[in-house]
Amino acid sequence: MSTEAEPKLRETTVTWGDPAIGLKQLPHLDGFDFLQKIADGEIPGAPIGAHIGMEFTEVERGKVTFTCHPDESHYNPIGVVHGGLVCTLLDSVLGCAAHSLLPAGMGYTSIDINVSYLRPVTADSGPLVATGRVTKPGRRVTFAEGEVVDAADKTVATATSSLLVFPLESA
Repeated sequence: MSTEAEPKLRETTVTWGDPAIGLKQLPHLDGFDFLQKIADGEIPGAPIGAHIGMEFTEVERGKVTFTCHPDESHYNPIGVVHGGLVCTLLDSVLGCAAHSLLPAGMGYTSIDINVSYLRPVTADSGPLVATGRVTKPGRRVTFAEGEVVDAADKTVATATSSLLVFPLESA
């Protein structure tokens, strides 16, 4: 018989839009227009966004900003938000910043990402604001940088990435 209190379980529900809706339009829209339609709610966002509480805040050519609302479900065993959430947030804004400059029929994928974690994140840190900017566009490789700031406007992480640009198969 245990003398400790039974752990209280918590749960969350994740709902997302059908990604096939956007994938049908992707080959026919340039990157900026595609992302703007997601930001405007005309095309469902990426399902990963629903999992980590991430949403578009701003879309410009070469620059994208997302907001993320971390909660306890994102914690690692030591009681802080797992670094993978912050990395995923950065990978997303860097990739979307690159995508915002691509013509219709072109896609991208991360070649590498280098993240520097500067301070811990908890459920009380948010909302987090991540901004990604293209530093050097290219026909084959695009370079981007970005950062995540917390509600107190303190930088919690920075990143750089190189992204491979390629024609989409369905284009």
